[in-house]
Amino acid sequence: MPKLLILTQEPKEYLNLIQQADLPNLEIFTEFNADCDVVFGDTLRIKEALPRLTNLKWVQTTSAGVERLMEPALRRDYTLTNARDVFGESMSEYVFGYMLYYKKRIMERQHAQQNKQWDNADGGVLRGKTLGLLGVGSIGAHLAMTAKHFRMNVWGYTRNSETSSHVDKYFHPSTLESDSLLSFAKGLDYLVVVLPKTDGTTKIVDANLLNTLPPHALLVNVGRGNAVDESALVNALTQNKLAAAVLDVTEPEPLPQTHPFWTTPNLLLTFHTSALSYPDDMARLFIENYRLYAEGKPLKYQVDFERGY
Repeated sequence: MPKLLILTQEPKEYLNLIQQADLPNLEIFTEFNADCDVVFGDTLRIKEALPRLTNLKWVQTTSAGVERLMEPALRRDYTLTNARDVFGESMSEYVFGYMLYYKKRIMERQHAQQNKQWDNADGGVLRGKTLGLLGVGSIGAHLAMTAKHFRMNVWGYTRNSETSSHVDKYFHPSTLESDSLLSFAKGLDYLVVVLPKTDGTTKIVDANLLNTLPPHALLVNVGRGNAVDESALVNALTQNKLAAAVLDVTEPEPLPQTHPFWTTPNLLLTFHTSALSYPDDMARLFIENYRLYAEGKPLKYQVDFERGY
């Protein structure tokens, strides 16, 4: 009989949700048991427990990012699955909320009201603007679908996949163009970074890319903080080469008090809150995968240890 170890901040809530599903042949633990062969929980807690788990076969995380588990010393012969297809709605609310915040000049209207000034300047609409997705996985695909509700153009930059029908134009690093990434950036009104943390994504948003974006462009990073060259972003915003940036993720987290992001003009920090892991969503994900596990079928959302996602 499989033994499940729940390693989350709210283990009893997850226990109740999983027990309600009446899963077959499953013994559940909320306290550490080294003999558990199935683990479900937060990556940090899983990382701490991994060396002590002697019978591990499958790990299901409550997050999309699994870089904490990619360290060579932690790699074992087990199946790792992450959380996908659950954050798209939350990410869309977040990304388009901030896009509209700037497009509809919400902050300017508030300041005008405070100063008793009548401000009826037209902020424009999203229709016809071009959204660039740096990374088009399940979250990027949901963002692309949402963009079509606003009748936006959508460009996507990916390693090689073209799975989203809502992306109008794809760019790949293997194309014959001398630099397809800069060609991708050149025509964007909005750049949204939705990349996992890997060696290949570190500082992909560098000075060259930021200088290629139109000066009116808005940058939003909901992937991982390593993707953005911090000094290059500070320079771009300080020198008005970029209209604004919204960063939900940074490196490190939390930021030290001396970090320049705290005082960089036209930069908003949202402290890794764009898409939280809600127990009912995560439990439903685990339950779906466990039924496959119990039947000996391939699990959904398997992570490639070589790619890191």
